[in-house]
Amino acid sequence: MSESKQVAKHPVPRPALTAWKKVHGFALGLPGAFEDHPWGETVAKVNKKVFVFLGVTDGSYPLGMTLKLTGEEAHAHAMTMPGAEPAGYGLGKAGWVRLPLAVEGAPRADLLCDWVEESYRAVATRKLIAELDARH
Repeated sequence: MSESKQVAKHPVPRPALTAWKKVHGFALGLPGAFEDHPWGETVAKVNKKVFVFLGVTDGSYPLGMTLKLTGEEAHAHAMTMPGAEPAGYGLGKAGWVRLPLAVEGAPRADLLCDWVEESYRAVATRKLIAELDARH
């Protein structure tokens, strides 16, 4: 029996992967944050709650991320990004937005990090938020 190599269906452009890596590192640097892999994708959690879905980087699915943006301004801004859409499985109704990274005009990594912090603040405890605020 020969093993076949799986071919990536969605090539990952270098700038998109660079942005993904920056956001991934930022998310895991937040107080109490940790990485998990439910459903085979990378997520960042705090208090056992997901605050950013980071998807997969192997090309099996388009590179992107999903965040919870409860602030009206941030949510509206995110929804203007190319390819942005409310998250599936009913999460969109709670402010979750899916953002593709491998599209022309995708959000810059620094803006994504701002949105990751907002998503983190939506689920983190007051104590962890105070710890984050003390860093600034």
